[in-house]
Amino acid sequence: MTDPWVALAADTDPGEQMGALRRAHEVFTSAGRLERPVRTVVGESWLRSARAHVSPDGAPVVEFGADELGPYREAHPLARAMPVIRELMGAYATDGEHLLAVCDAHGRLLWVEGHAAARRRAGAMNFVEGARWAESVAGTNAPGTAIAVDRPVQVFAAEHFLRPVQQWTCAAAPLHDPHTGRVLGAVDITGGDRLAHPHSLAFVQAVARAAESQLALLAPAVVDGGSVRLSALGRDEALLVAGDRRIRLSRRHSEILVALARRPEGLSGDELLIELYEDESVPPVTLRAELSRLRRLLGPDLLHSRPYRLGVPVDADFDTVARRLGSGAVAAALGAYAGPLLPGSRAPAVVRLRHRIADELRAALIARGDPGLLADWAYSPWGGDDLPVWRALAGAAPAERRAALLARVRGLDAEQGG
Repeated sequence: MTDPWVALAADTDPGEQMGALRRAHEVFTSAGRLERPVRTVVGESWLRSARAHVSPDGAPVVEFGADELGPYREAHPLARAMPVIRELMGAYATDGEHLLAVCDAHGRLLWVEGHAAARRRAGAMNFVEGARWAESVAGTNAPGTAIAVDRPVQVFAAEHFLRPVQQWTCAAAPLHDPHTGRVLGAVDITGGDRLAHPHSLAFVQAVARAAESQLALLAPAVVDGGSVRLSALGRDEALLVAGDRRIRLSRRHSEILVALARRPEGLSGDELLIELYEDESVPPVTLRAELSRLRRLLGPDLLHSRPYRLGVPVDADFDTVARRLGSGAVAAALGAYAGPLLPGSRAPAVVRLRHRIADELRAALIARGDPGLLADWAYSPWGGDDLPVWRALAGAAPAERRAALLARVRGLDAEQGG
C-alpha cells in the first residue's frame, strides 16, 4: 500500500482481506490487541472507539427528529454546497446502488440520499438523517473518522468498529470553511464491496474540493473585529491575544484552546477528555477542574460550556498555515510556520494536528522543489534531521552546492539506518 488512507490496493482480494479483518476485529474487541492487517489509521480509531466505550454491537442514536432536522440543516453552511454535491454524486450513488451522505462537524447526518434499496438496508443500522455517526458514539466509520482526523479516509467492511456496519464500505472527506479552514462536516459515499477501491476515495476528495470552492464563491470572507489570535506553533505554551489582553497559557490550557479552536461547534466533556488525555483512566473531574480554571482566566464570554466551545472567532496560526497551503501559497505557508504545534504536548488531538500540518507542509515543499524554500526548512531547528527534505534540497540546489549537501544526506542516511 502506498496510501495509508485507502483501505485496499486495486489488486487486493476483498474476500480474503475481509476474513482477516474480521479475525483481527474479534481479537481487538475481546483482548484489546491490534494485529495485522489492521491499518494504522484504523487501529488508532479502534483505540479511540474503545476509550469512548463504544459497544461493537451498538447502533448510533438518532438525535434529530423531523421537526428539528429541517430548520437545522436549512441554516447550516453546507446547505449551500448541496447542489454541487448532488450534481457530482447523485447519479453515481443511484446507479451504483450507493448512498451519498453529508454530516455536520458533530457527525450528525444531515442528508442521506441515493439508491432506494440501499437506503432501506442502511436504515436498519440507523444510517439515516438525524443520526449521529461521530467516532465517539459510532466507532470507526468513514464520515466520523474523517472528522476525527481531519483527513479523507476509506473504511472497508470489518474495519468498521460496529459489527452491524461491517457489510458496508465507505469513503469520506472533511468539508472546511474555505476562509477559516475549520471543519464544517464531511461528505461520504457508502455502499458495498465495489467501493473498496482507491478511486472511491479520490472521487470523494474531488467532491469535497468542489464543494469548498462553491462555498468560497457564495460566502466571501468577512473581517470580524471581535476575533482573537491564538499562537501555538513553535511554542509549548500558547499565546492568546484578545483586544489589549495577552494571555500566556499553561500547557494543558494551550491544548484545550487548540482542541476547541479546531472545533468551533464545541465538544462534550467526554469528547474533550479523549482529545486531551492519553491515559484513559483520567477521571472527568480532572478535566472539569482545568476548564474551571481556564474559564476564570479567560472570562465567561470567551469560554462557554454545554458543549465546551469558544465564544468568539479564533484566528489560529496553525489555521493560517493550512489555509495558505490549501490555496497553493506554499511560500506564504512556510512563512507562517513558526515550528511544530505545541511540540512538547502528547495530547492525542494536538499530536494528530501537529503531524498533519508538518507533513502537508513538507510534502508541498518537496513537490515545489524550490531550493530556497527547501533550505529554509532544512536549516530550521525542526528540519535538521529531515532526510527527505535534505535529499530534495540536494537534488534542487545549484551544482556548486550539491557535493556538500549530498555529504549531509549520506550522514543522515547513516545515522537513521537508511
